Amino acid sequence: MNRPRPPFQLCLLLTRDLCRLDPLEVVREAVAGGVDCVQLREKELGTATRHAWGLQLMEQCLELRVPLVVNDDVEVAAALGARGVHLGQDDMPVQEARSLLRPEQWIGLSTHSLDQLDEAADLGVDYAGYGPIYPTGTKGYEHGLGPESVLRVLLHARVPVVAIGGITPARAGRIPEQAALAVSSVICAAESPREVAAALRARGPVDIPRY
Repeated sequence: MNRPRPPFQLCLLLTRDLCRLDPLEVVREAVAGGVDCVQLREKELGTATRHAWGLQLMEQCLELRVPLVVNDDVEVAAALGARGVHLGQDDMPVQEARSLLRPEQWIGLSTHSLDQLDEAADLGVDYAGYGPIYPTGTKGYEHGLGPESVLRVLLHARVPVVAIGGITPARAGRIPEQAALAVSSVICAAESPREVAAALRARGPVDIPRY
């Protein structure tokens, strides 16, 4: 069975307050280490401030030739001409977001179960975030679904899967390579974002059953 592949392999969820280095330097270093997608993740900013920061980030991503995705804010994603938007379960409905975006722009959707992954596929999203895989303070989850759950959902998922939540280089090898990775603080707060990104991209493959 050919499983749908995500449009990227390692996404940096960039939050400025988490960065040890200048955020734009974090992006440059992370991309050099293997990050192939950047998400603007600034939940506390107002729309105008998020857009202003997005303009800087978009310029950087265009220079580095990596796609930029905006978290939650469909209007800012549309105004920037970003590659896409990532929505949570309680954000704007996917169909409404699609009406505001160009057909080629991605829509990603956060999911936490196989049922939600099925719903995401029915909605026609381009990929689905799945997690949290491990406990993570970034989003306030004290418990994770576990890397073994990624194996289970990959057997049935009809939409590309992006694993998220508490993923570190030491843990990345337990997640099947058929799922992309999305990380935040482990790269943002690193002294060497390039080295951390490279270690995440170097995870060993995990075999999953094939039909």
